[in-house]
Amino acid sequence: MKIMRLGDIGKEQPAVLVPSQEGAAQYYSLLPLTQDVDGAFLAGGGVGKVRDALEAATLPVLEGAEGLRVGAPVARPGSIVGVGMNYAAHAAESGSAPPEIPVVFLKPSNTAAGPFDAAPIPPHSSRYDWEVELGIVIGREASYLESPAEATACIAGYVTANDLSEREYQLPGAAGQWTKGKSLPGSTPLGPWLVPAEDIDGGNLALRSWVNGEPRQDSATSELIFDAPTLVQHCSQYMRLEPGDVILTGTPEGVALSGRFPYLRPGDVVEVEVEGLGRQRQQLYRAGQAGRPGPD
Repeated sequence: MKIMRLGDIGKEQPAVLVPSQEGAAQYYSLLPLTQDVDGAFLAGGGVGKVRDALEAATLPVLEGAEGLRVGAPVARPGSIVGVGMNYAAHAAESGSAPPEIPVVFLKPSNTAAGPFDAAPIPPHSSRYDWEVELGIVIGREASYLESPAEATACIAGYVTANDLSEREYQLPGAAGQWTKGKSLPGSTPLGPWLVPAEDIDGGNLALRSWVNGEPRQDSATSELIFDAPTLVQHCSQYMRLEPGDVILTGTPEGVALSGRFPYLRPGDVVEVEVEGLGRQRQQLYRAGQAGRPGPD
Protein backbone atom coordinates (compact mmCIF):
# COMPACT_ATOMS: atom_id res chain seq x y z
CA MET A 1 0.00 0.00 0.00
CA LYS A 2 1.46 3.32 -1.15
CA ILE A 3 -0.14 6.53 0.05
CA MET A 4 0.31 9.54 -2.24
CA ARG A 5 -0.78 13.12 -2.93
CA LEU A 6 -1.45 13.94 -6.57
CA GLY A 7 -2.13 17.23 -8.34
CA ASP A 8 -0.78 20.71 -8.89
CA ILE A 9 1.05 22.50 -6.09
CA GLY A 10 -1.45 23.53 -3.45
CA LYS A 11 -4.20 21.42 -5.03
CA GLU A 12 -2.96 17.90 -4.25
CA GLN A 13 -5.53 15.23 -3.50
CA PRO A 14 -4.97 12.11 -1.39
CA ALA A 15 -4.67 8.77 -3.12
CA VAL A 16 -3.48 5.22 -2.59
CA LEU A 17 -1.64 3.06 -5.10
CA VAL A 18 -2.08 -0.71 -4.84
CA PRO A 19 -1.40 -3.66 -7.15
CA SER A 20 -4.47 -5.02 -8.90
CA GLN A 21 -5.27 -8.69 -9.26
CA GLU A 22 -3.91 -8.52 -12.81
CA GLY A 23 -0.57 -7.28 -11.47
CA ALA A 24 -0.91 -3.70 -12.70
CA ALA A 25 -1.04 -0.78 -10.29
CA GLN A 26 -4.36 0.90 -9.54
CA TYR A 27 -4.93 4.34 -8.05
CA TYR A 28 -7.84 5.00 -5.69
CA SER A 29 -9.02 8.33 -4.32
CA LEU A 30 -8.89 8.83 -0.55
CA LEU A 31 -11.28 11.79 -0.60
CA PRO A 32 -14.05 9.67 0.98
CA LEU A 33 -11.74 9.34 3.99
CA THR A 34 -9.81 12.61 4.19
CA GLN A 35 -9.14 15.87 2.40
CA ASP A 36 -5.37 15.43 2.73
CA VAL A 37 -2.58 13.23 4.04
CA ASP A 38 -1.66 15.30 7.06
CA GLY A 39 -1.06 14.99 10.76
CA ALA A 40 -4.73 14.77 11.64
CA PHE A 41 -5.22 11.94 9.14
CA LEU A 42 -2.27 9.97 10.52
CA ALA A 43 -3.13 10.59 14.18
CA GLY A 44 -6.73 9.55 13.57
CA GLY A 45 -5.83 6.09 12.38
CA GLY A 46 -5.89 7.04 8.73
CA VAL A 47 -3.62 4.22 7.60
CA GLY A 48 -5.92 1.63 9.16
CA LYS A 49 -8.97 3.29 7.62
CA VAL A 50 -7.36 3.07 4.18
CA ARG A 51 -6.74 -0.66 4.69
CA ASP A 52 -10.32 -1.22 5.77
CA ALA A 53 -11.69 0.74 2.82
CA LEU A 54 -9.52 -1.21 0.36
CA GLU A 55 -10.68 -4.50 1.82
CA ALA A 56 -14.29 -3.34 1.59
CA ALA A 57 -13.74 -2.05 -1.97
CA THR A 58 -15.41 1.27 -1.12
CA LEU A 59 -12.78 3.63 -2.58
CA PRO A 60 -13.41 5.08 -6.06
CA VAL A 61 -10.84 4.61 -8.80
CA LEU A 62 -8.89 7.82 -9.44
CA GLU A 63 -9.12 8.21 -13.20
CA GLY A 64 -6.20 9.85 -14.98
CA ALA A 65 -3.93 9.56 -11.94
CA GLU A 66 -0.90 8.66 -14.07
CA GLY A 67 -1.01 12.09 -15.69
CA LEU A 68 -1.08 14.08 -12.45
CA ARG A 69 1.89 15.73 -10.75
CA VAL A 70 3.17 13.77 -7.74
CA GLY A 71 3.40 15.88 -4.61
CA ALA A 72 5.16 15.17 -1.34
CA PRO A 73 3.22 12.26 0.23
CA VAL A 74 2.66 14.21 3.46
CA ALA A 75 1.13 17.68 3.46
CA ARG A 76 3.50 20.38 4.71
CA PRO A 77 5.07 18.90 7.87
CA GLY A 78 5.09 20.90 11.06
CA SER A 79 8.77 20.05 11.48
CA ILE A 80 11.45 18.52 9.28
CA VAL A 81 14.21 17.18 11.51
CA GLY A 82 17.57 16.35 9.93
CA VAL A 83 20.19 13.96 11.28
CA GLY A 84 23.80 14.41 10.27
CA MET A 85 26.66 11.94 9.80
CA ASN A 86 24.55 8.90 10.64
CA TYR A 87 26.63 6.58 8.42
CA ALA A 88 30.24 5.99 9.48
CA ALA A 89 31.57 6.13 5.92
CA HIS A 90 29.86 9.46 5.26
CA ALA A 91 31.24 10.88 8.52
CA ALA A 92 34.70 9.81 7.36
CA GLU A 93 34.35 11.41 3.91
CA SER A 94 33.20 14.58 5.70
CA GLY A 95 36.37 14.58 7.80
CA SER A 96 34.63 13.71 11.07
CA ALA A 97 34.59 10.81 13.48
CA PRO A 98 31.32 8.89 13.75
CA PRO A 99 29.11 10.69 16.30
CA GLU A 100 28.49 9.15 19.71
CA ILE A 101 25.05 10.74 19.92
CA PRO A 102 22.80 11.82 17.04
CA VAL A 103 23.65 15.11 15.33
CA VAL A 104 20.32 16.91 14.89
CA PHE A 105 19.32 20.01 12.95
CA LEU A 106 16.04 21.50 11.72
CA LYS A 107 14.89 22.36 8.21
CA PRO A 108 12.02 24.77 7.49
CA SER A 109 8.82 22.95 6.59
CA ASN A 110 8.53 25.02 3.40
CA THR A 111 11.57 23.22 1.96
CA ALA A 112 9.38 20.15 1.29
CA ALA A 113 8.82 19.51 -2.43
CA GLY A 114 7.45 16.91 -4.77
CA PRO A 115 9.76 14.07 -5.84
CA PHE A 116 9.81 15.10 -9.51
CA ASP A 117 9.65 18.89 -9.14
CA ALA A 118 12.48 20.88 -10.71
CA ALA A 119 14.98 21.86 -7.99
CA PRO A 120 16.44 25.38 -7.70
CA ILE A 121 20.14 26.00 -7.12
CA PRO A 122 20.57 29.29 -5.19
CA PRO A 123 21.70 32.23 -7.37
CA HIS A 124 25.27 32.35 -6.01
CA SER A 125 25.72 28.71 -5.04
CA SER A 126 28.74 26.73 -6.25
CA ARG A 127 28.67 23.77 -3.85
CA TYR A 128 25.15 22.33 -4.09
CA ASP A 129 25.05 18.67 -3.07
CA TRP A 130 22.68 15.68 -3.05
CA GLU A 131 21.87 13.32 -0.15
CA VAL A 132 19.63 10.27 -0.49
CA GLU A 133 17.97 9.52 2.85
CA LEU A 134 15.34 7.38 4.53
CA GLY A 135 12.60 9.66 5.87
CA ILE A 136 10.55 8.75 8.95
CA VAL A 137 6.96 10.02 9.09
CA ILE A 138 5.59 10.50 12.62
CA GLY A 139 2.10 9.13 13.22
CA ARG A 140 1.42 10.08 16.83
CA GLU A 141 2.77 12.62 19.29
CA ALA A 142 6.18 11.72 20.68
CA SER A 143 7.51 13.48 23.76
CA TYR A 144 10.04 12.18 26.30
CA LEU A 145 9.74 8.62 25.07
CA GLU A 146 11.36 6.09 27.37
CA SER A 147 12.58 3.50 24.87
CA PRO A 148 13.08 2.75 21.17
CA ALA A 149 10.23 0.23 21.48
CA GLU A 150 7.90 3.03 22.54
CA ALA A 151 9.22 5.13 19.66
CA THR A 152 8.43 2.40 17.13
CA ALA A 153 4.72 2.85 17.84
CA CYS A 154 5.05 6.53 16.84
CA ILE A 155 6.31 5.79 13.32
CA ALA A 156 3.52 5.94 10.75
CA GLY A 157 5.73 5.02 7.82
CA TYR A 158 8.70 5.83 5.65
CA VAL A 159 9.48 7.93 2.55
CA THR A 160 12.36 8.52 0.18
CA ALA A 161 14.02 11.90 0.76
CA ASN A 162 16.73 14.02 -0.84
CA ASP A 163 18.36 16.47 1.58
CA LEU A 164 19.80 18.93 -0.96
CA SER A 165 22.55 20.92 0.79
CA GLU A 166 24.66 24.00 0.00
CA ARG A 167 28.03 23.16 1.56
CA GLU A 168 29.51 26.67 1.36
CA TYR A 169 26.59 27.94 3.41
CA GLN A 170 26.59 24.94 5.74
CA LEU A 171 30.24 24.49 6.67
CA PRO A 172 32.79 26.94 8.15
CA GLY A 173 33.37 29.81 5.77
CA ALA A 174 31.48 32.92 4.77
CA ALA A 175 28.23 31.62 6.27
CA GLY A 176 29.25 28.56 8.23
CA GLN A 177 25.92 27.43 9.67
CA TRP A 178 24.10 24.17 9.03
CA THR A 179 20.74 25.92 9.07
CA LYS A 180 21.74 28.22 6.20
CA GLY A 181 22.97 25.32 4.10
CA LYS A 182 19.89 23.18 4.73
CA SER A 183 17.02 25.68 4.45
CA LEU A 184 16.91 26.56 0.77
CA PRO A 185 13.66 26.48 -1.24
CA GLY A 186 12.79 23.09 -2.68
CA SER A 187 15.67 21.41 -0.87
CA THR A 188 13.66 18.53 0.66
CA PRO A 189 11.97 16.50 -2.06
CA LEU A 190 9.85 13.75 -0.45
CA GLY A 191 8.17 10.70 -1.94
CA PRO A 192 6.83 9.57 -4.33
CA TRP A 193 4.84 7.69 -1.71
CA LEU A 194 4.46 6.91 1.99
CA VAL A 195 4.66 3.23 2.88
CA PRO A 196 3.21 2.27 6.29
CA ALA A 197 5.79 1.07 8.80
CA GLU A 198 4.12 -2.32 9.18
CA ASP A 199 4.52 -2.94 5.42
CA ILE A 200 8.29 -2.50 5.20
CA ASP A 201 11.47 -3.08 7.20
CA GLY A 202 12.92 0.40 7.54
CA GLY A 203 16.11 -1.01 9.00
CA ASN A 204 17.10 -3.03 5.94
CA LEU A 205 16.56 -1.01 2.77
CA ALA A 206 19.00 -0.20 -0.04
CA LEU A 207 19.70 3.49 -0.77
CA ARG A 208 21.12 4.72 -4.08
CA SER A 209 21.68 7.96 -5.94
CA TRP A 210 22.70 8.97 -9.45
CA VAL A 211 23.76 12.24 -11.12
CA ASN A 212 23.18 12.44 -14.87
CA GLY A 213 22.77 8.66 -14.86
CA GLU A 214 26.11 7.99 -13.16
CA PRO A 215 26.04 6.10 -9.82
CA ARG A 216 26.96 8.07 -6.71
CA GLN A 217 25.67 6.45 -3.50
CA ASP A 218 25.02 2.77 -2.84
CA SER A 219 24.40 1.72 0.74
CA ALA A 220 21.66 0.38 3.04
CA THR A 221 19.79 1.52 6.12
CA SER A 222 21.32 -1.45 7.95
CA GLU A 223 24.47 0.71 8.04
CA LEU A 224 22.80 3.48 10.05
CA ILE A 225 24.65 4.31 13.26
CA PHE A 226 21.36 5.22 14.94
CA ASP A 227 18.30 3.41 13.61
CA ALA A 228 14.84 4.91 13.14
CA PRO A 229 13.34 4.07 16.58
CA THR A 230 16.49 5.32 18.32
CA LEU A 231 16.30 8.62 16.43
CA VAL A 232 12.61 9.11 17.27
CA GLN A 233 13.25 8.45 20.95
CA HIS A 234 16.32 10.71 20.99
CA CYS A 235 14.60 13.62 19.25
CA SER A 236 11.62 13.31 21.61
CA GLN A 237 13.88 14.27 24.51
CA TYR A 238 14.54 17.69 22.94
CA MET A 239 11.38 18.52 21.01
CA ARG A 240 7.78 17.42 20.76
CA LEU A 241 7.29 15.44 17.59
CA GLU A 242 3.81 15.70 16.14
CA PRO A 243 1.89 13.61 13.60
CA GLY A 244 3.00 14.46 10.08
CA ASP A 245 6.50 15.54 11.12
CA VAL A 246 9.39 14.06 9.13
CA ILE A 247 12.81 12.94 10.37
CA LEU A 248 15.58 12.58 7.77
CA THR A 249 17.85 9.81 9.01
CA GLY A 250 21.12 10.85 7.33
CA THR A 251 22.92 10.05 4.10
CA PRO A 252 25.57 7.44 3.24
CA GLU A 253 28.90 8.10 1.54
CA GLY A 254 29.12 9.22 -2.07
CA VAL A 255 28.22 12.92 -2.04
CA ALA A 256 30.12 15.76 -3.72
CA LEU A 257 31.49 16.88 -0.34
CA SER A 258 33.76 13.83 -0.50
CA GLY A 259 35.80 15.52 -3.23
CA ARG A 260 35.30 12.53 -5.54
CA PHE A 261 32.50 14.12 -7.59
CA PRO A 262 31.65 17.59 -8.89
CA TYR A 263 28.93 19.64 -7.24
CA LEU A 264 25.59 20.07 -8.95
CA ARG A 265 25.19 22.53 -11.80
CA PRO A 266 22.11 23.86 -13.64
CA GLY A 267 20.83 21.23 -16.05
CA ASP A 268 22.06 18.29 -13.98
CA VAL A 269 19.59 15.53 -13.16
CA VAL A 270 19.66 13.91 -9.72
CA GLU A 271 17.90 10.64 -8.97
CA VAL A 272 17.62 9.11 -5.50
CA GLU A 273 15.93 5.89 -4.47
CA VAL A 274 15.18 3.95 -1.31
CA GLU A 275 14.21 0.32 -1.82
CA GLY A 276 10.44 -0.13 -1.67
CA LEU A 277 9.85 3.61 -1.24
CA GLY A 278 10.30 4.74 -4.83
CA ARG A 279 12.72 6.78 -6.91
CA GLN A 280 12.83 10.55 -7.28
CA ARG A 281 14.14 12.65 -10.16
CA GLN A 282 15.01 16.34 -10.00
CA GLN A 283 16.37 18.52 -12.79
CA LEU A 284 18.41 21.39 -11.39
CA TYR A 285 18.07 25.02 -12.51
CA ARG A 286 19.55 28.31 -11.35
CA ALA A 287 17.05 30.20 -9.21
CA GLY A 288 16.19 33.64 -10.48
CA GLN A 289 16.97 32.82 -14.13
CA ALA A 290 14.58 32.33 -17.01
CA GLY A 291 14.11 28.94 -18.57
CA ARG A 292 13.13 27.05 -15.43
CA PRO A 293 12.39 23.43 -16.41
CA GLY A 294 9.11 21.93 -15.32
CA PRO A 295 8.51 18.57 -13.69
CA ASP A 296 8.44 15.53 -15.94
